[in-house]
Amino acid sequence: MDKKKHTAGQWFKKRFDFSDWTQEQKKTFVSFSILLTLLLITAAVISFFLVLRGNEKVLVPDVRNMEITDALIQLQERELYPRISLRFTDNPLDKNTILEQNPVPGTIVKAGRRIKLTVSKGAVLDKIENYVGQDIEAVKLHLQSLFAASRPLVTIREPVLYVYDDKPAGTILEQKPLPGTEISGPAVLDLVVSKGPETKSAEVPDFIGKTISDAVAAAETSPFVIDFSMRKAKPGEPLGVAVEQSLKAGSQSKLTERIKVVISAPEPVKGIVNGIYVYPLPEYPYPVPVKLDAIKPQGQRVTIGSFKHPGGNFSVPFSLPAGSSLILTALNKEMAKSEVPAQ
Repeated sequence: MDKKKHTAGQWFKKRFDFSDWTQEQKKTFVSFSILLTLLLITAAVISFFLVLRGNEKVLVPDVRNMEITDALIQLQERELYPRISLRFTDNPLDKNTILEQNPVPGTIVKAGRRIKLTVSKGAVLDKIENYVGQDIEAVKLHLQSLFAASRPLVTIREPVLYVYDDKPAGTILEQKPLPGTEISGPAVLDLVVSKGPETKSAEVPDFIGKTISDAVAAAETSPFVIDFSMRKAKPGEPLGVAVEQSLKAGSQSKLTERIKVVISAPEPVKGIVNGIYVYPLPEYPYPVPVKLDAIKPQGQRVTIGSFKHPGGNFSVPFSLPAGSSLILTALNKEMAKSEVPAQ
């Protein structure tokens, strides 16, 4: 084994013994080594600049207002890649078209760059919905929420046509355009709305002797509108109760009649204010939800009364700590805010 290694070593030494090379062989070897080194250095420099150069630069095309498929083809031809976000618009015909792009058209970028595209989802509504049988106030809130972030595409023509009908007041009876009509631009709804059954009669409730809170509770359930007032008690009258009413209790009267109820002033209590809250509401075509709340000085919020009211003079008796705030809402919209004065 050692003999074989020795023989191989002798062969290698003999084969590559530079001392035996001629001068010409040595020059050739040195020249070849220098040339090989230069080639390696040149290859390294070329590779470095190729990496440094990176992707080819391209011009960003204008894809705005294009269909999404056409826009993607335009970008693909330039080795650009989309990053898509969606947005509703107020035009149903915009669906699947490019609204915005970033970078802007004409920008020079490297191939492989991400291009941000904002694509239209179309309008929130593309067809007229069926509103027949729904409450008009609920429909108004629905449309308002649909188009809260864009220009209203569907609006209700005012004034609305109100007619007597057996359906509850506020119920939509007819609509134009008809349900299912395609929307190609801003549409105006013409509605026919019930104002309730034609005038009927009902039994007049009895308010005499009721305390302020009981009188308000009776007014909340009464089919009639109650107009409250307050005065000092006459000799022999109890304090803080209803002492007069304009229509006789138990009699039959038309629902359009308003009942006037007079309350005698309660016995004075330090820090407590008794009175009648009065506010002129706009006239409504049918009774709408109206509510009076109070916020006491300690921050507690209580409801004084909640009614169905046709508008006009609105009145409610109250007994509250001085400094309380009164808040009136109609159709869930704040109409007025005031403070209970000190005694």
